Amino acid sequence: ILAPVFLRRNIHASLVIQLPSPPRPGNARTRLQTGLVGLPNVGKSSLFNALLASPVAAAENFPFCTIEPNTGTVAVPDSRLEKLADIYGSLRAIPTTLDFVDIAGLVAGASNGEGLGNKFLANIRECDAIVHVVRCFEDEGVVHVSGAVDPVSDIEVIDIELGLADLSVIERRLGKGSARKQGAEERIVLEKLAEVLDSGRPARLCVLGEGELEITRGLNLLTMKPVVYAANVADEDLAKGNEMARAVQEHAAARGSVAVRVSARVESELCALDGAEREEFLLALGVEGTATGFRSLVGAVYDVLGLVTYYTAGEREARAWTIPGGSTAPQAAGVIHSDFERGFIRAETVGFQDLVAVGSEKVARERGKIRSEGKDYIVQDADVMHFKFNV
Repeated sequence: ILAPVFLRRNIHASLVIQLPSPPRPGNARTRLQTGLVGLPNVGKSSLFNALLASPVAAAENFPFCTIEPNTGTVAVPDSRLEKLADIYGSLRAIPTTLDFVDIAGLVAGASNGEGLGNKFLANIRECDAIVHVVRCFEDEGVVHVSGAVDPVSDIEVIDIELGLADLSVIERRLGKGSARKQGAEERIVLEKLAEVLDSGRPARLCVLGEGELEITRGLNLLTMKPVVYAANVADEDLAKGNEMARAVQEHAAARGSVAVRVSARVESELCALDGAEREEFLLALGVEGTATGFRSLVGAVYDVLGLVTYYTAGEREARAWTIPGGSTAPQAAGVIHSDFERGFIRAETVGFQDLVAVGSEKVARERGKIRSEGKDYIVQDADVMHFKFNV
């Protein structure tokens, strides 16, 4: 069976992105779950509403407005998908998505249960990555919970609480070691992690071998998760940033992370504009391409989690699929349906750029651009694939 499966204003926030389970080849996920978190009273629920273009979350200006997480789904912007739909004359284009979760705020002492700390930490522990959006703007009309805007200090409030929570997990584990006849290798790993956490550094900076990393998976440490820092700036600073955003970038680099610029205010305004108006609005701010904003945020999350996107396309639909980097062709096919992986024969594959260069699948085939890939093929980002299978 040949299966061509075509199958403005006043919004500032801190934000965290989470994704379902550790994305590894063989455990591919098609949906990404993103949790918004931050210090109380920073407008994270307003950002949530802007991204979803729907006022589903309370956005009042007081701490702990959000107690139970709100959830919503956002389509991932993808110009490649739009181009494929044009090439194939697809009736519809279906992007991959991010599932956003608006989580209660964090305060100093959260690791000891202060504020809604226990609930916050429990929600973060379910994440696979964190995008920490940090306030990098001055606005007398938006009260800062600490009284003054200091991005690095804000970051440290959350980092300290996450680190203390992890250290508590490690110490409890070490304390039970004799009772559980803990293995020597596990104890060495725990002691290494404790030393790093004691020094105020996140667990992800601990130097561990592959076997040691496997031991840490069961611990589900908060500071082991990869982090993207999002410097939330005023609209006039979105294009070039400011001193506060640069401080966030330096902090991120020192922690082995990356930083991007976003503006919750701009994202809110973009919700009311169509495609042409959006481009015009961004150009007026000096913003071009995907260097800043929601697109850059999504790209950074994909990078830190090692995710790639491949496509299927035909007359009925063009569709984007997200998989972990390093996935084989059968594993990628399994994201569509388990039968595709179980009965995989081969995958007719063409690179996105090669397809665009010649303008159609027919010409790509005539010029030998379409390859027949087998079970060991590692799917590359932007591959366009048709699967052949038999069950």
